[in-house]
Amino acid sequence: MKSVIPPTKLKKLPLLFCLLLLVSSTRAQDAVFSQFYAAPVQLNPAFAGSTFAPRFAVNYRSQWFNFPNAYTTFSASYEQFLERTNSGVGLTVMSDNAGDGIYKTLSAGFVYSYRLQILDDLFLKGGLELGVVQERLDWERLIFLDQIDDLNGPGLPSQEERPERLTNSYVDISSGFLLYSSQFYLGLTLKHLNRPSQSYLTINENLQEGIPMRFSVHAGAEFSLSGNNKRGSQTFLSPNVIFVRQGAFVQINAGAYMGVGAFYFGSWFRHTVENPDAVIFLAGLKQGIFKLGYSFDWTISDFGIDNGGAHELSLILNLDNSESYKKRRGSRYNDCFQIFR
Repeated sequence: MKSVIPPTKLKKLPLLFCLLLLVSSTRAQDAVFSQFYAAPVQLNPAFAGSTFAPRFAVNYRSQWFNFPNAYTTFSASYEQFLERTNSGVGLTVMSDNAGDGIYKTLSAGFVYSYRLQILDDLFLKGGLELGVVQERLDWERLIFLDQIDDLNGPGLPSQEERPERLTNSYVDISSGFLLYSSQFYLGLTLKHLNRPSQSYLTINENLQEGIPMRFSVHAGAEFSLSGNNKRGSQTFLSPNVIFVRQGAFVQINAGAYMGVGAFYFGSWFRHTVENPDAVIFLAGLKQGIFKLGYSFDWTISDFGIDNGGAHELSLILNLDNSESYKKRRGSRYNDCFQIFR
């Protein structure tokens, strides 16, 4: 008789195997928000100070929703422009949770940018981020292959050796550049410049080499479809593209964002070069200083939509858009396009 694993246990095994592979390679790739415009300093530290007044953002992402708490990511950030020093500053906090707490990452960072005016309508910004990261692994909840019995599923003792410590803390340094005018932007980001070590695990010798550096290029433009008032809520279209490479992982996002009065919409196609990954749909509302967005990643790879895709929420409080600040700033407008405002 062919032995089988009980269905209730079988459903959990693929996720646990994926998590084990995730931990053994220790985050071969970083999280990249689908709503990149709602977390610009996570994308590139040079975006710090894209508004004159303080700007606060909160982002939440749940990936592979049909697997209980497979991957959830939460981030919060503050940023603003300091006109006297021609600089931007910001603070970021991010929490990443894999497998309902089996593998957790918590990071906090300080972001600084400086702006140079090249021409009347052409600027160059350089940014630097200094972060502190702590990672934690719940070893007792991992399931290894030698623990699985053909008849009863997981439950056998494992021969894998428990690491001496299950937390790891390190400093993480990133930098970025941003070239922009009133019509386009082009950015370059280098994450993990110091290649911090994650060698508290000994499953993979490559961990001694540190986190692979993440290289990304992002670009976009804005086309006004009604009027030319920089302070208004005119209709506009913003095509954009993001290229990310980290180790052997490559990702390309290409699509467009459209604002129509208080509403905005968007759609992007994500490809990993080896195969198409997902189609992203976005809808949101902007009113006064508040901006709320929801997006869904529809998985089109062989992994299938049965995993639940990914849901993402963003909430932005942009004091640049308050009536009192609009009166004080006069005809000035902030650095980047309405997609980031």
